[in-house]
Amino acid sequence: MDNNLKFYIGGEWVDPTIQNIFDVINPATEEPFTQISLGTKADVDKAVTAAKAAFPIYSNWSVDDRAALLERILDIYKRRYEEFVQIITQEMGAPVTLSRNDQAAVGIRHFQSALDTLRGFKFEWMDNGFIHRYEPIGVCGLITPWNWPVNQVACKVAPALAAGCCVVLKPSEIAPLDAMLLAEVIDEAGAPAGVFNLVNGSGPEVGEAMSAHPDIHMMSFTGSTRGGIAVAKASADTVKRVSQELGGKSANIILRDTDVEKAVYDGVIYCMNNSGQSCNAPTRMLVPNEHMEMAIKTAKKAAESIIIGDPTNEATDLGPVVSKVQFDKIQGLIQAGIDEGAELVVGGTGRPDGLDKGYYVKVTVFANANNDMTIAREEIFGPVITIIGYDTEEEAIEIANDTDYGLAGYVCSQNMDHALEVANKIRAGQVILNYRGGDAKTPFGGYKQSGNGREKGIWGLQDYLEIKAITGIASE
Repeated sequence: MDNNLKFYIGGEWVDPTIQNIFDVINPATEEPFTQISLGTKADVDKAVTAAKAAFPIYSNWSVDDRAALLERILDIYKRRYEEFVQIITQEMGAPVTLSRNDQAAVGIRHFQSALDTLRGFKFEWMDNGFIHRYEPIGVCGLITPWNWPVNQVACKVAPALAAGCCVVLKPSEIAPLDAMLLAEVIDEAGAPAGVFNLVNGSGPEVGEAMSAHPDIHMMSFTGSTRGGIAVAKASADTVKRVSQELGGKSANIILRDTDVEKAVYDGVIYCMNNSGQSCNAPTRMLVPNEHMEMAIKTAKKAAESIIIGDPTNEATDLGPVVSKVQFDKIQGLIQAGIDEGAELVVGGTGRPDGLDKGYYVKVTVFANANNDMTIAREEIFGPVITIIGYDTEEEAIEIANDTDYGLAGYVCSQNMDHALEVANKIRAGQVILNYRGGDAKTPFGGYKQSGNGREKGIWGLQDYLEIKAITGIASE
C-alpha cells in the first residue's frame, strides 16, 4: 500500500486539498506505524461530485453486471486475504488468530451475502395493475468505526454496490488501512470511476460535511449513539435517509433450566472476544441469586483462563484495546464500579501483570451489582462484565429491558420453548439463544438508542433502495 496519504476519489488516488497528517498508532506498542491524511469539506465535495457523476450510469447497470463486479471483488479480496489479516492486527490490536478467523473473514461473508441476495432479489413486479419497482437511492455516505473495521465497511459497501448506489466512505481514522486496502481491491476489480470513493478524516470535519451534503441521499453510520445523533441532526436539513447502528448494553439472562455453571463460563469468554469491543457483547450477565456464589467462582476461572498479550502471537486470546482514549475511558468506568460498591471479582484498574506498554486492559468481572450502577448503564467497550442477580424470571426480563439500548439480548436455557418465550419479551433487534449467533444474512440492528434500520442480507440491500409505484398501466 503506497497511497496512505491520499484519498481514493473518481477512480484515482489523489492528494488531499490541504495536507493534514495524522499518525496511525499500533495499540500494542503505542507507537505510530504509518500516517494518513485527514480530509476537509473540500475533499468531501470532490468525492460527492465524482459519485454523483457516476450514478446515472452505474445505477442502470444490469443485475448480472453488478454481480460480476462483486464476484471480482471477492476473488481479489481472497487473494489479498493475509494482507487484511496483518493490517487489522496492526491497526486495532486484534489477535492475529481473531483477525484471520473472524475479523478479515467477515468481509468475504458480507460480499458473498450481498452477491447471493442480489441474484435472488426481485427488483420489479406487477401487482393489481401497478408496477412496483425498487431503485437505488442514490449517492450514499458511509461512516464506519474501528472495532470490527472491515466488517462494518463491507457490511455497508457490498449491499450499496449491489443496489446500484455510488458511495463515499469515511472509515475510522484510528483504523483506516483495511478500508484503504479494500479501495485497492475495488479499483483492481474494475469498478467505474466515482462508484466507490474514500476520504479519511474526523467525524466533526468529514463526517459532518457528508451528513449535511445536499447531494448525498443516504447516510449509513455505525458507531456511538452520540455520533449517530450528530449524523442525524446534520442530515435533517436535507431530509436524507439515515440508517444507524449504535451502542449496546446487552443483557444475558441465564435461566434456571440450563447448566448455569457452563453458561456463566461460556458467557464470560463470549463477552471478552475482541477485548470486549463489540457493540452487541453480553456485558450484563443476569443469574439467579441462589447461584451467585457459584457464578462468581466460575466467572473468575473463565477470566483467568484468557491469555492477554502480543496480538501477533498465535497463542494470544486478547490484545490491547484500540487507543489511549479508549483505555482511559475503560479505566474510569472500572473505577466507577469499584467506587459504587460492586464486588470486584477479578481484574481492576491498570495494565495486566507483565505488560507495561500497550493499551492492555485487565479482564474484569464485577458481581453483586445492581442495574442502576454506572457499569450496568454505560457501554464500556472493553473486557468488563457485570453480574447481576435476580429472583424471578419477570425481574430478569425487566432488568434486561431497563436500558437505553436495544441492540441485542441473550438467553441461556436447555428448553427451547422456554428460551423463545423469554426472547420474545426482550426489546432488542436480535436475541441470541445459547450463544449461537446469526450469519451474514441475519438482520442486524437495534431498538431504542441502539439505532434504526437493519444491515445484512435482504434487509441490508433494501436499506439502499427506494420503492417506486407506476400506475395507470391497466385499462379501466
